Amino acid sequence: MKRLFVIWICISFTAIASAQWPKNLQIIQGELSGKDTIAHVDLPEVGIYPPRVFKNKTEEQQYWRLVMRVKKVLPYAKEAGVLVRKYEVEVPANARGRDRRIYVKRAEEELMRKYGPIMKKMSINDGRILIKLIDRETHKASYDLIHELKGGVPAAFWQGVARIFGNNLKAKYDPYGDREDRQIEQIIQFIEMGVI
Repeated sequence: MKRLFVIWICISFTAIASAQWPKNLQIIQGELSGKDTIAHVDLPEVGIYPPRVFKNKTEEQQYWRLVMRVKKVLPYAKEAGVLVRKYEVEVPANARGRDRRIYVKRAEEELMRKYGPIMKKMSINDGRILIKLIDRETHKASYDLIHELKGGVPAAFWQGVARIFGNNLKAKYDPYGDREDRQIEQIIQFIEMGVI
C-alpha cells in the first residue's frame, strides 16, 4: 500500500510538471560569462535596402519590367550553373577531343529539346539579362563557356550574332559597379527572400 502511494505521488508530480512545461520550448546553446548565461543564436543574414524612390512613372515601369525579366530568366541561369558544374565533373579536363565533342553534342541536343522552344520565345532584352545571370551563376562569360565547350569558331560566330542584335556574350556581371547589375542583384535577393 505504501509503495502504491509513492508511485501515485511520483506520477502525479510528473503529470503536473509536464503540464506546466511550455510546448514551444527550444533549447539553445549558451555561454557562461561570470554569473550570467548568454544565449548564442545564429540569425540568418538580412539585407537592408532603402525604399525604392522613382523619379517618374517611366523609371518605375522600367524597374518592374526588369523585375519580370529577372524572374523569367533566373531559373534558366541557375540551371545553366548546375549543368556547367555537372559537365566539369563528368568530362575530365584531359578528355580527348572526340569524347568531349560527343558529350557536348548529346548535352546540346538534350538542352535544345528541353529549352529550345522557350529560348526562341525570349526577347532580346531577356537574352541580355540571361547572359549576365549565366556569368553570375557560372563565374564565366557566355563567350568563354562556348569557347571552352565548342571551340573558338562557334564562339566567334555566336558573338557576331549576339552583336547584330545588340548583345555581347563577353559581358561580365558586376553587381558592385554597373547600375543595372546592382538592380539585378537586389531583385535576385528580393526573389530569394520571397519579397517579390
